[in-house]
Amino acid sequence: MTTENLCVALSQYKLIEIAGADAEKYLQGQLTCDVSKLSEQQHTLTAHCDPKGKMSALFRLYRHSAEQFFAIIRQDLLPEALTQLKKYAVFSKVSFSELAQPIFGTTSGQIAENFKDQATILTLAGTPTRYLFWGDIQPETNGEPSQWDLLEIQQGEPILLKANQFELIPQAVNLQMLEQAISFTKGCYIGQETVARAKYRGANKRAMFTLVGDCSTQPNLPEIGGAVELQLGENWKQTGTILQAIHAENRLWLQVVLNKETETTAKFRVNGVDLVVYPLPYALEP
Repeated sequence: MTTENLCVALSQYKLIEIAGADAEKYLQGQLTCDVSKLSEQQHTLTAHCDPKGKMSALFRLYRHSAEQFFAIIRQDLLPEALTQLKKYAVFSKVSFSELAQPIFGTTSGQIAENFKDQATILTLAGTPTRYLFWGDIQPETNGEPSQWDLLEIQQGEPILLKANQFELIPQAVNLQMLEQAISFTKGCYIGQETVARAKYRGANKRAMFTLVGDCSTQPNLPEIGGAVELQLGENWKQTGTILQAIHAENRLWLQVVLNKETETTAKFRVNGVDLVVYPLPYALEP
């Protein structure tokens, strides 16, 4: 798949405006990231958890100004994710608005530059460099939303979908390795005790891996939330939790939560397709 000059309408995402005098304070007590340290025009991945530390949402939070934030969140997690996020908002001066504005993604710095005066543009680290942007614009697109999902998988950026909502703690999808997604020093937020225990007491036994296998014909895509099979000698054992699956250019790509001690040489399969571990662009914590 060529990614050069890719421009995609990201219909799998929804833009949520979070605004008000108490927006920062409210989000600080809800999310895993340190919202107070997020400067204007900065953004990070972050998660919202239930009291048990299981993620109800995983999204990118962008701070536009002192009292205005935007969340770029998966449509598949809505409306439940938003219901959970604003559960206690009645006590604060903060509003949540679902916007109809489409979000676009591109791998072209030139395409992003073309809209710098008309759109909000977020630059994402990694190779290739990616840009998210939205505004009163209608760029010419040349790709499918699944191509953006594939780039996220290859970047080791976790994808949370409804099937796995309320099932995983943030560290199980490597959030502690990404951007400013988890702060372990900011103080209390919902689910904080579980997240801290996973770090300081070694309670987390899982990590996210990327698996890939060759398949010349369109396979039956595995069920999100389902398992893969791990080869143990001459036998196979069901294991893991599938986050996302994409078939592109005769290859099946999976994002899977597995035992964090999984060997990089391990062999897997799903629906008749043999899979191997694809290296992440970052190291997992020891």
